[in-house]
Amino acid sequence: MKTNVFLTDESLMAKAIEILINTLGPVETGRFLSLPRKKRIESVRRHHLWQSTLDKDEFFHKIFSE
Repeated sequence: MKTNVFLTDESLMAKAIEILINTLGPVETGRFLSLPRKKRIESVRRHHLWQSTLDKDEFFHKIFSE
């Protein structure tokens, strides 16, 4: 069985950036790292949005069939 060793945050970041630069090149790596992140929706609001599009009968059928 292989044991896993966790890298420090600094080592992880350095390795990840090195891999990105080697794979994408420095310009695309810079673009990737500066992409804006989507704003997260608060969890209760996200759940309400999900429920508003939910077909209850279809949902129960998928969950409880078989």
